[in-house]
Amino acid sequence: MRVQCFGAAGQVTGSCHLVTVGDFRILLDCGLVQGSIADAAQNREAFPFDPARIDAVVLSHAHIDHSGRIPLLVKRGFSGAIFAHDATQSLCEIMLRDSANIHEQEAERSNRRRAKRGGEPLEPLYSTADAELALTQFRGERYHHKFDVVHGVRARFRDAGHILGSCIVELWLTEGGDTRKLVFSGDLGNADVPVLRDPDVVKSADLVLLESTYGDREHRSWSETLEEVEEIAEITLNARGNILIPAFAVGRSQLLLYWMASNYDRAGLQNWQVFLDSPLAIRATQVYAEHLKLLDKSSRELWTNREIENSLPNLHFTRSADESRELNLMRSGAIIIAGSGMCNGGRIRHHLRHNLGRKECHVIIVGYQAAGTPGRALVDGARKLRLFGEDIAVRAHIHTIGGLSAHAGQRALLNWYDNINERPPLVLVHGEKRALEALRQQVIQQYAAPVHVAAPGESFDLAKPIPFERN
Repeated sequence: MRVQCFGAAGQVTGSCHLVTVGDFRILLDCGLVQGSIADAAQNREAFPFDPARIDAVVLSHAHIDHSGRIPLLVKRGFSGAIFAHDATQSLCEIMLRDSANIHEQEAERSNRRRAKRGGEPLEPLYSTADAELALTQFRGERYHHKFDVVHGVRARFRDAGHILGSCIVELWLTEGGDTRKLVFSGDLGNADVPVLRDPDVVKSADLVLLESTYGDREHRSWSETLEEVEEIAEITLNARGNILIPAFAVGRSQLLLYWMASNYDRAGLQNWQVFLDSPLAIRATQVYAEHLKLLDKSSRELWTNREIENSLPNLHFTRSADESRELNLMRSGAIIIAGSGMCNGGRIRHHLRHNLGRKECHVIIVGYQAAGTPGRALVDGARKLRLFGEDIAVRAHIHTIGGLSAHAGQRALLNWYDNINERPPLVLVHGEKRALEALRQQVIQQYAAPVHVAAPGESFDLAKPIPFERN
């Protein structure tokens, strides 16, 4: 019984881990690689395994860097079941269709350019038909319920508190009469942040795959984060500018709507017009409304008696492209929440084009920005940003608000591991080099526990003692 790390090993995106038990092969996640053009090009490469020989996929959550290559897996021969939480299945029904549409549009644009040069046409990474076929293979499960994946593999989902339906995955692997327990953290949520419940505690494991996105830093507290955002809103209002918030359609957008609804008077939001300018985020918000029982108490109380769309008197859901374009005529008083969260696609790029050069405007970064993305360039202090073939000067104020992150910080990651009995071996994944190494050092210093940073393609045999470093 082995686990082999093929994606999110030494990087954040592209989560994909192969579990082998006897003759059966199971994937934990199958996500898109995101970032620079070179990073994204990896998605077209052959899988490092035969998709037709994969027996099942167990999906931790719906974010595209965890689910986004599932239609490609199906396109290349996978025909097994895809196990996910019921809410994850609902979100994937909109996200994988949206992803397929984006790939089709990108291929169409690319092929127009290639035709002018006499080049051969390029197929989309996968099509809407591939996504639709993949969706027929989903099998919905609930939290805290054990289920059989294949012969010799049982699983249970725990609440990861990251986005709606996000899971910590517990796997019991049995081969030759021996059973070992593998725990995959998925993406762990930021504790004490509203909307979702805090991540569940796991008490036992023989090996843990632990995400490390923010393994080198802490987030500001929720109260400090609120004060910071309120200050930005007041400054921008007085300067007669706009606020742009590049936000992931699932998770971050709903958290922002909760914050605005619950702090409407305190934050002076009656002086603004708020726009959720993302058809995907709008549809995802409707899925959240259908799964209120999965939210924390404060969010259930806020949204049980009214629709999320009506939770603010000045909230507008802009569904059409024409409605989105009209926002670019607004010179002040607009808070625009739009995708993509890393500014590498979607409507936010048009709003940046019209507002980034204005010193009275502010951009609030509320999520992780992968290396090579425009969002990362803004966080790193870029003085200009290339958008639609044009260099746009960055005069707007850029703010990174870590307290709105959907990922646990270093202390929360360590606290989660601290609950597992007997300090099992740790494999660190889903992080950049600095974050991975910082978390590894903290594990060694605090627990003298066996810990290892996964390399791409590296495998670990659960049936044998794992010789990880302890010092």
